[in-house]
Amino acid sequence: MADAGMVGADGAVTGGARALLRLEGLVLLAAMVLLYSYRGGPWWLFAVLLLAPDLSFAAYLAGARIGAIVYNAVHITAVPIVLLIAGFALDQPLAASIAIIWLAHIGMDRAAGYGLKYPDSFNHTHLGRIGKA
Repeated sequence: MADAGMVGADGAVTGGARALLRLEGLVLLAAMVLLYSYRGGPWWLFAVLLLAPDLSFAAYLAGARIGAIVYNAVHITAVPIVLLIAGFALDQPLAASIAIIWLAHIGMDRAAGYGLKYPDSFNHTHLGRIGKA
């Protein structure tokens, strides 16, 4: 039986489970780009905000633990999903657009292998180590 994936000693997902999580990120990215296109949002806004969540990297200036907390808070799907629901429910197109772009960013990161951070190092993520060893 092929390795479906497990958690390695460093807490990172491995094997097939890691591949599925990355695929899930790619699907999230594609779905959000299609939704944004369908809604007819301005593409300049998409381009400007797509990398905005990465400004959370600045929190690493306060240390790895604080950096991980802030980065993870900005890179979980729950917050933009709530914003998306609120944007639709309250008929607030800008809020919905921001949420869609935010989710696209998270999907892009996951597809590229950038996961949620552990508090010991920026490079230590739930999807494995990133950067140089």
